[in-house]
Amino acid sequence: MTKNVADKYRLCIERFSQTMPDAKSELHFESPFQLLVAVILSAQCTDKRVNMTTPALFAAMPDAAAMAQHSVEEIYAFIKSISYPNNKAKHLQAMAHALVQHFDGQVPDTMEELLQLPGVGRKTASVVLICAFNKPAMPVDTHVFRVSNRIGLTQDSKSPGETEKILLQHFPEHLLPIAHHWLILHGRYTCKAIKPLCKDCILHDICDFYSKLTNHN
Repeated sequence: MTKNVADKYRLCIERFSQTMPDAKSELHFESPFQLLVAVILSAQCTDKRVNMTTPALFAAMPDAAAMAQHSVEEIYAFIKSISYPNNKAKHLQAMAHALVQHFDGQVPDTMEELLQLPGVGRKTASVVLICAFNKPAMPVDTHVFRVSNRIGLTQDSKSPGETEKILLQHFPEHLLPIAHHWLILHGRYTCKAIKPLCKDCILHDICDFYSKLTNHN
């Protein structure tokens, strides 16, 4: 098994490029605004549940101007099946008002401007930059954090911020938009938090976690 970090990244890129050449977000959206809403709703909630909820929400409030005209209670009625609906309804209404007041109703395409919006943190902003504007970024959620540490792309990284910094240094900039999806999908379906499917994994021969697991058995 290679211990060289550069080799790990090279092999990850080669294998993911072959197995997931068209990796993309599993959230359903038709505009940057709809993506931003979906990402806010997806915090501590599955993409599947979000995709079940957003069609009716987007039919009633397809853009920032429409959402800004609705009350928190009206927004809540559409998203009440999602985790933390009270807080998310407040964030969505405040975000829509901010877009209308400061950005002519359009989602901005820079990290600095996105972070000015209520309910938008660095991870959410990074997802929007990647998926809506194809800009280089590396959102680090629980899947990306876990997979990166397990494989050895990061070495015992202690925080999402640290993981983000390391991944940004090693993945070529032009691959960052798809690299995020490689890692998140790998974590969602193969390198699961509980009972990872190591024997089915295309990376088990370069994975630190699998090496330790097999050495202990």
